[in-house]
Amino acid sequence: MANHPLPHGEGVPDSAPKRDRIVRGRAGWANFPHLLSLGDARRSRLAARQHPRLFIDTPLSAGATPAIDGAPAHYLVNVMRMKAGDPLLLCDNRSGEWLGTVSDIARRALTVRVERQTRPLEQVPDLWLCFAPVKKARLDWIVEKATELGIARLQPVITERTIVERVKRERILAQIVEACEQCGRTALPDLAEPVKLPHLLKGWPAERALLFADEEGGVPMAKLEAPAPAAILTGPEGGFTAREREMLLASPAVRRLALGPRILRAETAAIAATALWMARHGDWR
Repeated sequence: MANHPLPHGEGVPDSAPKRDRIVRGRAGWANFPHLLSLGDARRSRLAARQHPRLFIDTPLSAGATPAIDGAPAHYLVNVMRMKAGDPLLLCDNRSGEWLGTVSDIARRALTVRVERQTRPLEQVPDLWLCFAPVKKARLDWIVEKATELGIARLQPVITERTIVERVKRERILAQIVEACEQCGRTALPDLAEPVKLPHLLKGWPAERALLFADEEGGVPMAKLEAPAPAAILTGPEGGFTAREREMLLASPAVRRLALGPRILRAETAAIAATALWMARHGDWR
């Protein structure tokens, strides 16, 4: 699996086209004196932003020479103007992140020589996001932002009021990969197949708390003890039906979660709840 390497750059206005915000830095530390005062780990992370990042579906190791073709190759060669010897970062969703250099460029492909591992495969907090699919652009936004926030698993849930029942898996996977490339994740979140709400609850693991974002009330995240393993459940544009609420409240795993005094859009609720959990129980602490 691969996609365009689209990490954000620094020093370029946010209004610029996304691909123009990529920093093509190939210079040494002398050109970045402000980084020299930082710790080695943080300095390495900041330095890595200079290089394009790409997920490929090929196991990586020092000395490996994976070939990159298709759309990613087109982007690296024709947009980024990469040449032999240029550095880039590769992730395989198996072993972490690796630094490589372009060793050979053909018309529609390029070969990379893997030099060394820069980061191991990360372990994100064990939080699932169970969400009712919404319309196209808003669904993309949920997937992108949840991935950036560090979600471990994305679970589409079909409810009685779900408008979008057909989920394009390849489209969502592309969004996941692009978000991971941008935010620096070394592991892709799992993407589960869509499931109807009754089936979700029927097979729910007893040890995993299910935080039900209930418009009719609940407990604020700050007062809710729900460390990992946990999951968040948000509904469709029209909310859950009375029958679904009754079903949810009857489940021993469910805990009602309040998300403030205002009625949030479905996509806002999903991301707000994820951010709150990460700040309280996840890796933001």
